[in-house]
Amino acid sequence: MSISTTSIKRPVLAIVMNLVIILFGVIGYNFLGIREYPSIDPTVVSVRTSYPGANSDIIESQITEPLEKSINSIDGIRNISSSSNQGSSNITIEFNLGKDIDEAANDVRDKVSQAARNLPKDIDGLPTVTKADANSDNIISMTVQSDKRSVTELSDFAENVIADRIQTIPGVSGVQIQGQRKYAMRIRIDPNKLSSYGLTSSDIITALNNENVELPSGKLTGATTELTVKTLGKLTTVEEFRNLIIKNDSLNVVKLQDVSQVDLGSENEETVLRESGIPMVAVAILPQPGANYLEISKEFNKRYEKLVADMPSDIKLNVSLDSTLFIKRSVTEVAETILIALVLVILIIYLFFRDWAIAFRPLIDIPVSLIATFFIMYIFG
Repeated sequence: MSISTTSIKRPVLAIVMNLVIILFGVIGYNFLGIREYPSIDPTVVSVRTSYPGANSDIIESQITEPLEKSINSIDGIRNISSSSNQGSSNITIEFNLGKDIDEAANDVRDKVSQAARNLPKDIDGLPTVTKADANSDNIISMTVQSDKRSVTELSDFAENVIADRIQTIPGVSGVQIQGQRKYAMRIRIDPNKLSSYGLTSSDIITALNNENVELPSGKLTGATTELTVKTLGKLTTVEEFRNLIIKNDSLNVVKLQDVSQVDLGSENEETVLRESGIPMVAVAILPQPGANYLEISKEFNKRYEKLVADMPSDIKLNVSLDSTLFIKRSVTEVAETILIALVLVILIIYLFFRDWAIAFRPLIDIPVSLIATFFIMYIFG
C-alpha cells in the first residue's frame, strides 16, 4: 500500500504525520545557523614568526628558508608562499582539497618543532601555527572617534568599556580591536651617552629584568597574627623608570634617564587607523561557529543604542561594517521568490482543473515540504 493511498484512507494519520513533520522542521530551523556563505574551512595553514629588530634579509635567511625546507617534505602540499618583512616571517601552506585540515595543521606543527632548533635563539617565542577558519572574519565593525582624546586613550576606552559590553552578546566568540595602541613605556636610547659611560643596551635590559620584577615575599606569623608580605617591585610610573639605576660604582651612579629618553607612549607606533584624517580605533565582532548572524546583529543594535546614549560627549560611535545586511536582503529575496512561486503554482493548477479547492491545496503541501527541509538541513549540518 502506497503512502498516498494510506493518507487518503486514514486522513487522521496523515494530519498527525504532517504535524510531526512541521514540529521537527521548526526544531531544526531554530538550531540552524544563518550566515552569508557556507562554513567551509579551507585547507590552508599559516606559520608566523616574530623577530623584532631584524631586517627582511635576516628574516628570510635565518627563519623563512629553514622553515620552508622543513615544511616542504609534508605530503599533500599544493602550494607554499612566504613573505619576509621587517621583524616578522609569514609562511602560508595550501594543501590539496582532500587533506584533513586538522591533520595538516598537526603535520606542520611537527615539522616546525623540528626546525625550531635551527632558528635564532633570541627570537620572540616559537613560530605560531594556525589553520584557516571560516569564522575568523568579523561580521560587524564599529568605529570609535574623538577630537579630544589620543589613539592610546581611545584604545584603552574601547578595550575596557565598549568591548566588555559587546563580547557578552550570545553567539559572539570574541571582539577584535583594530588600530589599537596599548600603553607602553618607550625607552629611546642615546647611543653616544650610552658609550660614554661604557655601557651597552644589554646592560639596560639586564637592569630592567632585575629591578622591574615582583616576587612572592611570603608571610609573617605570630602567636595570634598572620600577615602577608607584598613587595612592590614593579615600575609603574615614568619617574620610576627614569630613576632606574643602570650602573653603580665608586665613580658615579648612572640612571636610565642619563642615557635615554623615557616617555609613556604606545606599544606600536607604526600603524594607525584613520577616517577623513582623524585617528580612530574599530571594534569588530567575531562570531562563533554555527551562530545565527541575524540574532547577533539584532542584539548588537539594541546594545549599540545604549552605548551611544552612555558615551561621553567627545566620543562618537559609528557602524562602519555590517555584513548581516546582505544576509537580511537574501532572506527577504528568498521569501519573495517562494511567495511568487506559490502564487504561480496556484494559478497554473486552477487554469488546468478549473477548481479553486484543488488549486489551493499547494498552500498546505509546499509549506510542509519546505519546513521539513529545515530539519534535514539541520541533520546534515
